[in-house]
Amino acid sequence: MQQNMPYISLITPDAPIATPTHGGRAKCLQRLVRLDLPVPETVTLSFDAIKAVASGQLLDMAEIVSHFGPDDLLCVRPSSEDKDWGGPGAVLNIGMNDERYVQLSDTLGAEAAAALYLRFVQTYSVNVARLDADIFDHILDQGQQGLSEALRAYEDEADEAFPQDIAFQLGEVIRSMARAWEGTTARLLRQAKGAPADAGLGLVVQKMAFGLGRGECGSGVLQLVDSDTGLPQITGRYLRQSQGRDALEETSSLFLERDDRGPSLESEAPEIFTTLIENAKLMRSKLREEMQIEFVVEDGSLHILDGIRVHRKSRAAVQIAVDLVHDGIIPKEEALLRVEPRAVTELLHRQVAADAPRDIIGNGIAASPGAATGKIVFSSEAALAASSRGEACILVRRETSPEDVRGMHAANAVLTERGGMTSHAAVIGRGLGLPCIVGATGMQFDTGQRKLIAEDGRVFKEGDIITVDGLIGQVLAGPVDMIEPGLGDTFREFLGWAVENADIRVRANADTPQDAQIARRFNAHGIGLCRTEHMFFNEDRLTVMQEMIFADTSADRRAVLDRLLPMQRADFLELFRIMNKQPVCIRLFDPPLHEFLPSDKSGLRGLAEALDLPMSRVMQRVDALEEYNPMLGLRGVRLGVTIPEIYEMQARAIFEATIEASKEGVDIVPEIMIPLVSAKREVELIKARVDAIAAKVRVEQSADFTYRLGVMVETPRAALRANEISQNSAFLSFGTNDLTQMTYGLSRDDAGRFMSNYVQQGVYSEDPFHTLDTEGVGELLQLGISRAREAKPDIVTSVCGEHGGNPESIAFCRAQGVDYVSCSPFRVPVAWLTAAQLAIRDKVG
Repeated sequence: MQQNMPYISLITPDAPIATPTHGGRAKCLQRLVRLDLPVPETVTLSFDAIKAVASGQLLDMAEIVSHFGPDDLLCVRPSSEDKDWGGPGAVLNIGMNDERYVQLSDTLGAEAAAALYLRFVQTYSVNVARLDADIFDHILDQGQQGLSEALRAYEDEADEAFPQDIAFQLGEVIRSMARAWEGTTARLLRQAKGAPADAGLGLVVQKMAFGLGRGECGSGVLQLVDSDTGLPQITGRYLRQSQGRDALEETSSLFLERDDRGPSLESEAPEIFTTLIENAKLMRSKLREEMQIEFVVEDGSLHILDGIRVHRKSRAAVQIAVDLVHDGIIPKEEALLRVEPRAVTELLHRQVAADAPRDIIGNGIAASPGAATGKIVFSSEAALAASSRGEACILVRRETSPEDVRGMHAANAVLTERGGMTSHAAVIGRGLGLPCIVGATGMQFDTGQRKLIAEDGRVFKEGDIITVDGLIGQVLAGPVDMIEPGLGDTFREFLGWAVENADIRVRANADTPQDAQIARRFNAHGIGLCRTEHMFFNEDRLTVMQEMIFADTSADRRAVLDRLLPMQRADFLELFRIMNKQPVCIRLFDPPLHEFLPSDKSGLRGLAEALDLPMSRVMQRVDALEEYNPMLGLRGVRLGVTIPEIYEMQARAIFEATIEASKEGVDIVPEIMIPLVSAKREVELIKARVDAIAAKVRVEQSADFTYRLGVMVETPRAALRANEISQNSAFLSFGTNDLTQMTYGLSRDDAGRFMSNYVQQGVYSEDPFHTLDTEGVGELLQLGISRAREAKPDIVTSVCGEHGGNPESIAFCRAQGVDYVSCSPFRVPVAWLTAAQLAIRDKVG
């Protein structure tokens, strides 16, 4: 293989080296050379070169070795395109042999030379010759005696003496690393981290700087920020008489800065420390990144072996990006691109500490991020009681229903046996910012006996303490150490930049004043979905709602609903005040009526007593409301058509609240959304009734106001007939939760039982309730938008399902030209950052 081919390159300031062809480490070392930093002589081998070696070809070892002095020892490190993709471990001290050992014994000392040789023999034996590591288990001495024993062990096991030729040693190391990269296990591991199947590996061959010997010698790592917080802090360690990253593993390491707890590099070698800090600051400024430096001190001289991007937690990623902007190193747009949208989620909630021990007792679907510890409770009533006592609790249910919302508000986390990403518990959990795991089918939920049986058979009773990690879907026994949310001024500034750069608006799904407050804190441009049915489950309203269900005539229903009217009006007025002139889209009543009735005998008996009705009458009414498939039955607009009094009351409450808000200086144009529409005539009927109520309120109040009426597109037919439906609509909001459910004929509450199996077997590439199905549901969305705009070009379109907070789904929605997305309040920052990144990438091409 010829040297003039681009396989072998000495790293010089103008050498043809690039990350896509030689890897990130090689490119970084070239940048350090350009900064005139003390980098030892280094040669880089390209991706193509290593691929050729893996296929059996040979590189010209003499050519590589010729770039170094005859007495130099070498090390080989991997250089992949992304350091997170990993690679083979570094091999140090290549070229060490019997002759070199004698020479170094004179210059470094016999013990230091023996340590260098011993390290190479052991590394070469295990990683290159593929001998068992236990052949060295008997070696306790790390000096000359240990070296002799190691060489003898190698010869006994390999049936040959340890190789002495540097070119042969180097060739075998390179061949071993190339084949390791192409191995099945390595390929699967890096693909799991996002690497393409054909990701390449480069290698860097570098002259060794000895951290052992006479004078001040050692090795260490240094960075200028804390990896957890991103705040300025000199971090790292230095270990005398060491190589590689030994300093991070030894308790005898020195601190870097002066420290009362022990000796430091600054106190022992102040000039070296000062130079090291200057180099780190130069790298930060010129490489435009926080870097970790790997360095060696050899007889008082500093050498920079490597520089890698500082590993960072989500909180640190935001802090670092903002600080780099403040220091004029990068622009705001680049800072936004440096933080993964999903990483923002970790800043919004408490998290289990990375180093906390995990006693895992169950696994499920990570439906709402965050972590919480508390006592197990099996009912909403128990959760409310625990909250009143100031006790943290975890609400454990087979599945939740609307009547559990109060208990969810009281609980610190929710764990359910059933459900998927858009089940009731998941949606409400995300809305409340409540850690939630659903679909924990490996655990047994014995709610009758109030027991939770772990996957390993351990039994947990009501009152026992568990921890729910909603970020990764793990249930843990007992309490664990937590990290608090990171919502400081830095995060707010970063979020403000995202809002400035986004070209699609983001609203929040908010049902309560608390939700609305969170939405405002995260810069939501209004409420995109207010689910009014959740307002009826408060204790003072539930009985009134149940009375309405048992009313026999329209007049009786109106009489009961008149008692709910002031409560609804107050609800809407509070939302209008909080949103302060931002748009508020209110969905009219949606769920089937049976959800407001108890299902157990004790609950039915209590209802009979509350309504002063015979038990037989209550049972009769409950039976009459029973449906084979209630989610496809009498709900949504169908209730509005057949029992119009509910929608009439809600419309009046909205309009009266609008007038009251305007008197307080809060001018708002409410948006009223009709759910579960499938036919044009449904919209016409509801619109006529809402318009009539508006006219009555205007006359009664002697006040004028405007409002917008729209449709929630949740059925495939509504999407297909959007051209007709849009004629009486100011906006169409695609409710992708139900639209996905109806398109697939798949219950979102039951999908969790088999969804992971389907994804693993490739039936679905992703859970369609988590990431929008762009081929099926997405095509309906495309058709709906295009047909609606053909009929009504100025119609506003949006997506208000939970997909509105999913980065991949937002990208698809933006490409279709939707005006805004709406998602749970705690997903709003994720949506803003995603939208900003999409816009920035479009601008830069």
